Amino acid sequence: MTGKARGRAPVVTDADIRRVTRGLLAEEGPDSVTLRAIARELGVTAPALYRHYSSRDELIERMRVEFCADLAEFLSTELEPLPDDGAVQFLAICRGFRHWALANPRQFTLVFASPASGRPMMRRFDEPFGRIFLAAAGRLLANFEIATPPGETIPAALREDLIGFQTELLAMLSESGQKFPAEKLDLGVTYLMVQTWARLFGHVTLEVFGNYPVPMVDPEIMFDAMLADLARTTGFAG
Repeated sequence: MTGKARGRAPVVTDADIRRVTRGLLAEEGPDSVTLRAIARELGVTAPALYRHYSSRDELIERMRVEFCADLAEFLSTELEPLPDDGAVQFLAICRGFRHWALANPRQFTLVFASPASGRPMMRRFDEPFGRIFLAAAGRLLANFEIATPPGETIPAALREDLIGFQTELLAMLSESGQKFPAEKLDLGVTYLMVQTWARLFGHVTLEVFGNYPVPMVDPEIMFDAMLADLARTTGFAG
């Protein structure tokens, strides 16, 4: 009895899977990423992908980490020609974060605007972007007299949450060995860091998703005004 020889199934690599996933994410967003869709693009069956990823969630988390590294690489390139000035570099990071988000809205959504896939947001400060952000904040604290909210002005209902954040951040800094003046991380600094991130992230998110309450010809002017106000109220100049 003779039969037709079967062709050998294509060899699928992790790099192939991530390449196709990047394309799907960039073109159609996270909802388009399924193991079936990736397998179809690669000309294999979905089970062939399980050698590399046990689930879609594991693949999505892998891509989130990769995009976070892309952002960190972009910011590092932006910082490279700048002087060793904490204020200049911190403001450049804020502007670079906005530029990257606007240029990569799907990636921004996956990294910053999707439900965390089992990894607490706090621990992401120990990822590439978080380390760059903390290093810049540390240089500001080390070289400027930052105006922080007096302890008595911090709402009592927030204190427990802020203390928890402060405790976790100090532990993470100790584990990672990052250059950060931990002795200056009091409750006022902790509160200011949370407020600063909320303002930065809020502005960028509104702009990326087109949710500004009023149409603007040049939203960058509003962003720069926000940064100038932040620099003025906290006591550093850019």
